[in-house]
Amino acid sequence: GGAEAKPDPASMVGRTLIIGTDLVDTVAAKLGLTLETVCTVKGAALEGFNYTHPMYDRESPVVIGGDYITTETGTGLVHTAPGHGQEDYITGLKFNLPLRSPVDDKGCFTEDAGDDLVGKDVLGDGNTACIERLRGSGALILQESYGHKYPYDWRTKKPTIFRATEQWFASVAGFRDQALAAMEEITFIPASGSKRMTPMVKGRNDWCISRQRAWGVPIPCFYDKETRVPLMDETTIKWVTEIVRTKGTDAWWEMEIEELLPRGAEYRGRADSLVKGFDTMDVWFDSGSSWAGVVKSRGLAYPADMYLEGSDQHRGWFQSSLLTGVAAAGKAPYKTILTHGFVLDEKGFKMSKSLGNVIDPRLVIEGGKDQKKDPAFGADTLRLWVASTDYTSDVLIGTNILKQTSDSYRKLRGTLRFLMGNIGDFDPATDAVPYDQLPPFDRYALKRTATMVKEMEEAYDSFAYSSVTQTLLSFTTFLSNVYLDTSKDRLYIESPTSADRRACQTVVAAVTERLLACIAPVVPHMAEEAWQALPYPKTAKSVFLAGWQSAPAEWSEGITAEEAQFWSASLAVRSEFNKALELARTDKALLLGASREARAVVYTADAAFAATLRARSNEVRQTLIVSEFAVVSTEAELKAMCGESVSSTGAPGAP
Repeated sequence: GGAEAKPDPASMVGRTLIIGTDLVDTVAAKLGLTLETVCTVKGAALEGFNYTHPMYDRESPVVIGGDYITTETGTGLVHTAPGHGQEDYITGLKFNLPLRSPVDDKGCFTEDAGDDLVGKDVLGDGNTACIERLRGSGALILQESYGHKYPYDWRTKKPTIFRATEQWFASVAGFRDQALAAMEEITFIPASGSKRMTPMVKGRNDWCISRQRAWGVPIPCFYDKETRVPLMDETTIKWVTEIVRTKGTDAWWEMEIEELLPRGAEYRGRADSLVKGFDTMDVWFDSGSSWAGVVKSRGLAYPADMYLEGSDQHRGWFQSSLLTGVAAAGKAPYKTILTHGFVLDEKGFKMSKSLGNVIDPRLVIEGGKDQKKDPAFGADTLRLWVASTDYTSDVLIGTNILKQTSDSYRKLRGTLRFLMGNIGDFDPATDAVPYDQLPPFDRYALKRTATMVKEMEEAYDSFAYSSVTQTLLSFTTFLSNVYLDTSKDRLYIESPTSADRRACQTVVAAVTERLLACIAPVVPHMAEEAWQALPYPKTAKSVFLAGWQSAPAEWSEGITAEEAQFWSASLAVRSEFNKALELARTDKALLLGASREARAVVYTADAAFAATLRARSNEVRQTLIVSEFAVVSTEAELKAMCGESVSSTGAPGAP
């Protein structure tokens, strides 16, 4: 640092410099001198030589560094300080270099740096003083400022000082293989989490479990004032543990050292010669051992069913929990790890107060002062949005996205209102129709319900919540667009106690109860509100006390594959008919309104399918909601019935 300063040319005459071959011209240009090559040697030939330290009365060895030394700048020779950098530290270990770190906790030089440097700020006046010492000893050839990458503290915006300090370490090598074996028994959601976390554990040898912070859980260690020999054994740990159990961790900082030592001359007799340590536990050790306080100490099942956190925790909480669990309890503290992405704004940008794009969940739920700009979507809509996302990657949220989710919410709510509005005079205990007496289409609707419930169970069990919402929206579409649409005549026109109406009400009540159980985890407020509004005596006070509503086996087994295929094909015909109906409505000459005003003619060359449609024409007609229904198998029949102007559509399963 400091101002640039080039050497006096006269002082450089006759001096010998050691410079990397690729850097000779660059160094000569910077010095403004002409350099003469005396000889060229391999860099490795210098290994083992000693040089006199330019600031202290000691010799230091020349060593071969690593790939971090380049020929882009400098002279090819670099200063190695094992106490002040990770790469230098590794080099120091390799060549058994002394570990010196003459910098204190405040970033100032200690007495080890010399009387003229002690107390000076390493990044300030201390740096200037070092330059002057080099200049005074004749060792400074060139001083210049240049740009280079260097890590800054994100909070203070100041350069980071690296220094070697005494720390507490936990050796992982002794149980690393056991930890890796435990990982093979863990379910990762998504599965890629295993590939991400396994190499991290494989490459872990030691865990630095101490930190130097003004807060945290203290490491209960005492040190001899003179020798710095630590005092920490089973007796002292148990004694301090009981103190912290009753008085909290602040007791370590507030109580006198004599009180923190166990009774007896062996400990309290040494109080005057001891000092308390000020190191705190690594917070990852704290959180990583949370299973002991949350699960084991409360008598809950160990290991826990699941740990859930962001994908960045493969290096953090997931790993620290694995290591503490295996080391202390012999197994991983969880059966399943679920990792999720992060929430971004609608444009895919990370949320930041400075950017003003933070989405406040409370604002989403309650709305803002300007309800047009910030409408109140409610907690259920927010939960439905969460469930609908693919959480295995980053997800987007914004007003437009929430409006789409709100539309899905209202559709679900509207379907429930329609279902419950048609069972106001129905009590399953007295009015339900036995399954074997239900019409075929009602049994088909129950089969679809059973399939939905099974898919929901599988999705919930595998934490595939987006599949839950997809299945839910697909099923409610079937209900509103198909089953309930075709059942309106039975519900509205039939006698209140007629067999057909009671059969439909039986299905509607059964579907409603299953649907409420399925949606309760996602939209609990809607589910509970609907449960409380059920018009007949309920099996439990709350939908959450009623438990999961499985489908009876007969709903799946009571209908053959052929019957299910018939209704699937019939609904495909219905879909194609509705398309043709909408097209016909655009013809003003037809004056076509409701589907009851239309006649449906189905053309199929499949003789077997045609025969089935004719035999069950009344059921198909009711499904299509038309006044007349006919089936033809030849083009001649089709023209005879419909005339020359024929529009054809194709239906799957009905050629």
